[in-house]
Amino acid sequence: MEITIKTFDELTPIELHNVLQLRSEVFVVEQDCVYHDIDGKDFKALHIIGQKDGKVVAYSRCFSPGIYFEQAAIGRVVVPKDQRAFGYGHVIMKASLKAIKEHYKTENIKLSAQEHLKKFYESHGFSQIGEGYLEDGIPHIAMVKD
Repeated sequence: MEITIKTFDELTPIELHNVLQLRSEVFVVEQDCVYHDIDGKDFKALHIIGQKDGKVVAYSRCFSPGIYFEQAAIGRVVVPKDQRAFGYGHVIMKASLKAIKEHYKTENIKLSAQEHLKKFYESHGFSQIGEGYLEDGIPHIAMVKD
């Protein structure tokens, strides 16, 4: 898998289309969750795109401290259903952690994780803080990495 890291302004129209298509495919259609994926924050994000054979197989977006949370943030971590057996989620998380460290000079990160992915994020050094909550009708937990 080839990783590309770009600001919003650096994304080509095709890259933006492919990323938004993947996010819609998983977060809206597969998870049957009607919500505003295009939330106005993509402009401020660093986009981490994993591609294989020209297809987006993993994606996340990262934020500097103070934009999404007080800490740096990772969100919209996604891998298409037919690609989940290959470990791309772990690859995109490692690339996201590295991008935050290099671009924002911090390792203090917060994310809002779907509850069923707790062990996945724990494997990358995150710990749950606080109680679970519903976000767009899906159980979530706040997690931090210091």
